Amino acid sequence: MNDATTITSATPGPANDRDVGGIARAALVGVLAGAAALAAGELSAAFAAPRPGPVIAVANRVIDLAPGWFVDFGKAVFGLSDKTALVIGTVIISLLIAAGLGIASRRNPMPGVAGIAAFGFIGLVAIITDSQGGVAVGIPVSLIAVVAGVGVLMWLRNQAGFSLVGTGATRQTISTEGEGGRAVVIDSPVDPNYSRRAFLNTAGAIGASAAVATASASLLRSRSSANDARDAVQLDSALSETELEARITAADLGDIGSTPGISPLVVPNDEFYLIDTAILTPQVDPTNWQLTIKGMVDNELVITYDELLDRADMIEPVTLSCVSNEVGGNLVGNAVWQGIALTELLDEAGVQEGATQIASRSVDGWSCGFPTDVAYDGRTAMVAIAMNDEPLPLRHGFPARLVVSGLYGYVSATKWLSEIELTTLEDFDGYWIPRGWSKNGPVKTQSRIDTPRRGTTLAAGVDVAVAGVAWAPNLGIDKVEVQFDEDEWVEAELGDSLGINAWRQWRVVWSPTEGRHTIKVRATDGSGETQTSVMAPPAPNGASGWHEVIVTA
Repeated sequence: MNDATTITSATPGPANDRDVGGIARAALVGVLAGAAALAAGELSAAFAAPRPGPVIAVANRVIDLAPGWFVDFGKAVFGLSDKTALVIGTVIISLLIAAGLGIASRRNPMPGVAGIAAFGFIGLVAIITDSQGGVAVGIPVSLIAVVAGVGVLMWLRNQAGFSLVGTGATRQTISTEGEGGRAVVIDSPVDPNYSRRAFLNTAGAIGASAAVATASASLLRSRSSANDARDAVQLDSALSETELEARITAADLGDIGSTPGISPLVVPNDEFYLIDTAILTPQVDPTNWQLTIKGMVDNELVITYDELLDRADMIEPVTLSCVSNEVGGNLVGNAVWQGIALTELLDEAGVQEGATQIASRSVDGWSCGFPTDVAYDGRTAMVAIAMNDEPLPLRHGFPARLVVSGLYGYVSATKWLSEIELTTLEDFDGYWIPRGWSKNGPVKTQSRIDTPRRGTTLAAGVDVAVAGVAWAPNLGIDKVEVQFDEDEWVEAELGDSLGINAWRQWRVVWSPTEGRHTIKVRATDGSGETQTSVMAPPAPNGASGWHEVIVTA
């Protein structure tokens, strides 16, 4: 049997730890105050250009400062969603701490106020040190976030019935438990006018407002002026004005290119793989952008976007691959790039003797580097301003990026390019090198089975096309072979070549017998070297091995 009597009293006394309802309300007050602060910070930052708010800036600092094992763990667990997971994790941790601040503020609001102010300071430092942030953005954004958080904290404390803390007012609940009639007294500081319904209504309204503010911030960031600036760009030298378009069309419409399930010869921009460290895609105004070439050069060179457009006379298909790509993975794609030869710009600046490394940096602070000799060995190396006959998409580096054939992106493919520095191999390490990846990043010869996919059930005795792509940028593909179970290797039919820097499509027609079958593929590059069968993970210098799929007929 349980009976309870509630008495409101002005007797001084601390809150009883057994007031579970009061603790839960206090935690909710803290969570909503934290959510309001985060949402206000992100929304105000989105209005400023947009720039990173507290959450994104803190997540960026985690990426910048994280050790290699942490980065590898994130990629292994979350894959391409690792940055999203980091942002969500940052929000969850912040709200859990905010819940604790809310509980600590039941008797006195000062712990919550001080905690929100401390979080505001952390956000301020993160924004100021962010290459896309700065003091002019960090101070108002952080101030708005703190004011919103403290305001909601104080308001909800009143709504939750904690407004009489400090006056000694308590609500005393005397509960009689069990047959023995044991009395339990629970004291909690509470406003006698407290209404559970009114509190929950207010809390729901604040939670909904925080969600709307966060969604609005995301919408504002997606509708940036950089998109409008990109749409206004007119390319002087279009892909349609070259014979390359006709070659691409003929190859894609050919027998191999029309094989269902095979990768296209040229991957559309919206399907091209995306991987970088940028949580917030940099929004660069091309009218204010410039590329600086500095360091060990005779003359520091500064070039504007309009100058690049006027001089972008190099158009080349180049297959790019991420070093994180697993054997048979999809972090690889072929596109037609347009830009200006890197060596043309370097020659204008005058590379000094002893400059053994070309370092490059993005507007968001990311960096990489590769040997100077690589740029001069005859391969395609350009400052690109267009991709597949369009200005670079924002996610792929607008207004300019580096494209270097035969090198993994982590040592060469700087997006949102801001500067190139001539230095030495000993004096500079790019972003990924201290995190355990190889200093040199030549792309390994690879091949992939696109169709049939692993686990497919085929009709026994019926011809099926086994097809895919193979790549060895800067060397080209001379031969592709396919093995069915443990039979002899069969040479595949190759599709048209767009050059040594682009991947090639391949196909073998096969009639499977009933049962389970293992299909493997290997490629031989232009130097006559066949890709190794030795399986190796992506770290530290790219995966190796033969791709295989298992099917049933």
